[in-house]
Amino acid sequence: MHRNHNHTTILTIEKVIDETPTVRTLVFSDQVMSDALPGQFAMVWIPGVNELPMSIMISKESGKAAFTVRKHGPASTGLFNVKVGEQIGVRGPYGNSFDLKEGKLLLVGGGTGLVPMMRLLTFVKSTDDVTVLIGAKSKNEVFFEDLTNDLLADVTHRVVVSTDDGSYGKPGFVTDLVEKLVREIHFDGVYTCGPEIMMSKTVKSAHSQGVFVQASLERMMKCGVGICGSCCVGEDLVCRDGTVFDGEHLATNKEFGYFHRNKAGILKNIKFD
Repeated sequence: MHRNHNHTTILTIEKVIDETPTVRTLVFSDQVMSDALPGQFAMVWIPGVNELPMSIMISKESGKAAFTVRKHGPASTGLFNVKVGEQIGVRGPYGNSFDLKEGKLLLVGGGTGLVPMMRLLTFVKSTDDVTVLIGAKSKNEVFFEDLTNDLLADVTHRVVVSTDDGSYGKPGFVTDLVEKLVREIHFDGVYTCGPEIMMSKTVKSAHSQGVFVQASLERMMKCGVGICGSCCVGEDLVCRDGTVFDGEHLATNKEFGYFHRNKAGILKNIKFD
């Protein structure tokens, strides 16, 4: 299907899946979004509310895609509340994609950062050996565990869930598992998306062991096409230069893992915001 990716296409929501009390997946028919590469994103317009960047979730049905959204601010809550039969606008896909290696792979996802990880899993080869780490605050915030196992049914794999409060899976931060695994196993590629503190620690752990690692960054975006500058991380624009960056590059970025910008473009400390 050929269309101008910078023009908004109106789509109808066909199915809504409740993943957790605060996370929903909205499914729609659209071949362009269905064919998106892992790491790419769309700008999603919620009529009467706002437009926001969203990673493009897979669907098991041909020609369909989805957005998995956590209810948080006004825009994400507006998308969360869209019902079956109602319409949204999308433009894109934008951005680059993960460079998928072959062999032993480690995927680390937290929250809705699992979305590009799920799309990445559809590209792994049957000869790969895949470890997926899912991080969540508590048991009721864990999702995509069953889907991950389904996607990797024909691949040697393991799925490990960790919760900060120890209510499910392994207790503690998922980054503690990452640090342990990259010391014990030589991975051919490590991939991560989720909260920036989690990604920063994952990138540092892998990079310190000389392992190829990539992260898909999330930032405030108003345009998605490199004009507004809202999504800058140091000298990089996440929408134009990313969203996927490798560890070699991120090691030189003084903002990644430490600062982000609010809607006014003011630099805020990630740890304390």
